[in-house]
Amino acid sequence: MTTAADIERALRGVVDPELGADVVELGMVKGIEVSDGRATIKLALTIAACPMRDQIDGDVTRKITALPGIESVTVEMGEMTQEERSELMARARWKAREDAEPTMIDPVTRVIAISSGKGGVGKSSISVNLALALSQQGFKVGLLDADIWGFSIPRMLGVGSERLTANESKQIQPLEVQGLKLVSTGLLVDDEDKALMWRGLMLSKALEQFLRDVAWGEIDYLVVDMPPGTGDIQMALARLLPQAEMVVVTTPQKTAQKVASRVADMARRSFMPVIGVVENMAGFTTESGEHFNLFGEGGGQELADELGVPLIASIPLDPLVVAGGDDGTPVIQSEPGSPAALAVSGAAKRVVELVPPVEDETCTARIDRLVEGLKQLGA
Repeated sequence: MTTAADIERALRGVVDPELGADVVELGMVKGIEVSDGRATIKLALTIAACPMRDQIDGDVTRKITALPGIESVTVEMGEMTQEERSELMARARWKAREDAEPTMIDPVTRVIAISSGKGGVGKSSISVNLALALSQQGFKVGLLDADIWGFSIPRMLGVGSERLTANESKQIQPLEVQGLKLVSTGLLVDDEDKALMWRGLMLSKALEQFLRDVAWGEIDYLVVDMPPGTGDIQMALARLLPQAEMVVVTTPQKTAQKVASRVADMARRSFMPVIGVVENMAGFTTESGEHFNLFGEGGGQELADELGVPLIASIPLDPLVVAGGDDGTPVIQSEPGSPAALAVSGAAKRVVELVPPVEDETCTARIDRLVEGLKQLGA
């Protein structure tokens, strides 16, 4: 005679394909009833319109009808409460962290993925200057140029003919430049004008090598300049570094804001917390004091409100940022008193507040903030 316990054991073979764990482990099973050969299974999905609803229903039915004495199965689908969703996402993220293959990045290193939905919003400039600002605060910082096709970080940091080398253990050595440990495909090619014609699998493999074969050493923060969009690199990073957290870069323009929301959605689907938004190119002020909102206004705050995260900084449009990037002298160092540099410094301080070094944070505070952030998934 099949019992409820037998059914629960069978349900451990039903895996949520998106979350990578079984429905029992994820707390999705809310009730099991068995009577006269009929089994009723009550499941709570993350959302009622879960795209995997039919697949889970079919998997449950097949597993349970295979048990002796079960003639029919009824699967009642419900929806989790917001609290239950938060607990599930925390559990799934922890599982991803535990199951992740090892990299050369210490698990206690804070990983900040600087991301955008589209190109042209100044994401790489933000990555460089934010990394330098964190370094100026006394932290050991690594900078990974994960924009494999569109690498630009080496030029922005004034790297000349230097290229990546290997140590005696045949591990890649990061290039030490302006106080940062830098890795980029731009440090592998002979000519920065040469196009890298790589397919998606090669892109994710390149990122994998930068994380597993590079001797990063001890670093407090790893700033990752992500390619725009929601492709192979983004998914690979979430898989390889489950401790990664995202900062979304947008301009004030409504179109950029809407596109940026997609990369935030991808992050949350990958259980990568979004810690905040940086609004770049937020108006231009002339020497006479006139102010022009060349790309509109308010988009950064609107996106932050939509995502339920803070607006980390609003950085003005400043020709000094462009000049510093072209000359290899980032504005945070060349013009530290400029409005853009001050805004980036403020952003770095805010990032440290939101994601403090591990030794400065209690477990309870970390869990509380992570759960609060995961609640936004169901908002």
